[in-house]
Amino acid sequence: MLLRRSPLAAIAAAAGLALIAPTAAHADTFTPGSSGLGDPYFPHAGNGGYDVTHYDIALRFSPKTRKLSATTTITATAVQGLSRFNLDFSGPKIKKVEVNGKKAAYTRKGQELVVTPASGLPSGEKFTVKVSYAGKPRAINDKVLGKEGWINTKDGAVVLSEPDGARSWFPANDSPADKATFTFTVTTPVGLTVLANGEPKNPGISSVRHGWTTVKWEMKEPMATYLATVAIGKFKVTEGTVGGVLNITAYDPSVAKQSKHLHRTTAKVIAWESKLFGAYPFSSTGGIGDKVNVQYALETQGRPVYDGGPTNDLEIVHELAHQWFGNSVGLRSWKDIWLNEGFASYAEWLYEEQHGGPSAQKTFARLYKNKNEFWQIKTGDPGMKNMFDWDAIYQRGAMTLHALRKKIGDETFFSLLKTWAERNRHATVVTRDFIDLAEEVSGQDLDPLFDAWLYSAKKPAL
Repeated sequence: MLLRRSPLAAIAAAAGLALIAPTAAHADTFTPGSSGLGDPYFPHAGNGGYDVTHYDIALRFSPKTRKLSATTTITATAVQGLSRFNLDFSGPKIKKVEVNGKKAAYTRKGQELVVTPASGLPSGEKFTVKVSYAGKPRAINDKVLGKEGWINTKDGAVVLSEPDGARSWFPANDSPADKATFTFTVTTPVGLTVLANGEPKNPGISSVRHGWTTVKWEMKEPMATYLATVAIGKFKVTEGTVGGVLNITAYDPSVAKQSKHLHRTTAKVIAWESKLFGAYPFSSTGGIGDKVNVQYALETQGRPVYDGGPTNDLEIVHELAHQWFGNSVGLRSWKDIWLNEGFASYAEWLYEEQHGGPSAQKTFARLYKNKNEFWQIKTGDPGMKNMFDWDAIYQRGAMTLHALRKKIGDETFFSLLKTWAERNRHATVVTRDFIDLAEEVSGQDLDPLFDAWLYSAKKPAL
């Protein structure tokens, strides 16, 4: 995310008492899955007891009425014997829930959808959950974190869900720790265009019936739920390739001036970042410009969304850098958000350094002159209210990487960036993983450096 104008089982904890006795066929004790995964910033987000492998979201949306009817089918594997389990969902009214094709009981409380299947789910068993719902989805408005989730626009809708807005439009295990593949089947009135993550299935072909048209998109690489997007509207779409990778960009006519170079700049940046960070991690790239009125851009996987269109090339550099750092190499816990934003911000510094702008050292030196307030939040654990703090996370995250670069030297540093992206491709990480890899690659003890730059609320000494 760029602020504007400015193995899951290891963390899933079972909760409660056994409700269903083990059967002769299975030695499992069936107990409820936990209603959270213990994230220190979002304790209720995510759920224990299972690992999602795929979301199949089929929805029908009318911009005129702003009503949505949808069925989300989740494929998952139980990592404990489950008597019941939770999903995160604060969206429209539920019509029906099924588990493995059989009607399941359910209750809703806050963002929790508690599902009780007809019989217990043995540990290791693959199962499906099918949730049908209908109504008017609403964005989540947080006083600290802003607007996220399903956001209606003048002629359609756009989904922007960082950090926990996915629950506004589909039931999910809404934790960055649980990635899955996605299929989107979207029906809208004829005349509207639909974009989503991944690639369109059977491009150029859509079914039309009684004034409605249906298209399908597939994200074949693992994706965190907050990175899933659907964009509906009257877009101008451009297709091409960059280095053999499909490039699909689109913009709403209202932001045409700001978006006229989106396609070309996206291709240019992807080519540059691929040389710096290694092979692009997804099967397509692109971007979407629309008037969403949220005052930020978001790195929705493979195809970032730019509110109002991109403000400049650096914003595109930032969001596309996230495809490596944040999307492919994903977070396991939100407290490590600097691994996303610090890396994407440093990509901006490097782009400027290599394209006639100030050197990264010059930018670092300018920021280092800041006084006490600039240093008061811990970059490596800022707290939920400060997780998108511009100074602590974006600027000082980038400064941390530059301090590391100076410590270990350019050759080792740039080798580290590629190794980090390659070794953790489509995985989830914590800060300790990065420190360990940096020490492995450099052969140095780097704990003092990271302690000073990430976990101290004072200005580090040089």
